[in-house]
Amino acid sequence: MNNTLIVLTPGQSTNSDMVPLLLEHLPAERVVYSGLLDGLPLVQIVQQYSAVAGEYVIPVNLNDGSKRMLSAARIKRGLQQRIDMLEDAGYELILLLSSEKFSGLTARRATLLEPERIVPPLVEAIVEGHHVGIMLSQDGAKEQRVGKWKNLSHPPCFAVASPENSDENRLIDAALSLQEQGADVVVLDSMGYQRRHRDFLQKLLGIPVLLPNVLVARLAAELLL
Repeated sequence: MNNTLIVLTPGQSTNSDMVPLLLEHLPAERVVYSGLLDGLPLVQIVQQYSAVAGEYVIPVNLNDGSKRMLSAARIKRGLQQRIDMLEDAGYELILLLSSEKFSGLTARRATLLEPERIVPPLVEAIVEGHHVGIMLSQDGAKEQRVGKWKNLSHPPCFAVASPENSDENRLIDAALSLQEQGADVVVLDSMGYQRRHRDFLQKLLGIPVLLPNVLVARLAAELLL
């Protein structure tokens, strides 16, 4: 198990945009996937993970491409149980792929990589002193992301463009908006963005565009070498 990366998701395991980036750095046989909701029929997912009134909910991806709004607290408990189980099975490197930050998840022996926790300091180390523009994947996400990026040396600006939208003009408009707000570096803050988005925007804007998913994939690969 020592030379294997286990990729853990709060939804279903095959529905991750991060997979192609991981496979650029690691052989497919060294990557194993585990989704908290794998093998569960929808009725069971609803029964086990639906929120009660007033409870904080998060969107969780299913393999059919749909999203379900589920209880963040129940998903967190399930993830901790899965991490414990994976450790008992001998896995020593666990990569948690989620756009949500689950504070308090722990691993007893394994290395637990949480992009939502490790990406901001990595980006800050790279862009210190620059005005960063953060590209978000969905409307309404800014309030959640302000806290994530609060430690940047310069308060960032934000724009929204879904990587799943085939309308390239929306992406262009959002990128130009960031540049107009003074950004001299752009960060694509969603697991849905791919190299093609980064390369396109870098050519369009003529400034550095960072894809944090690449940093995470490289870090995971380095830890397995």
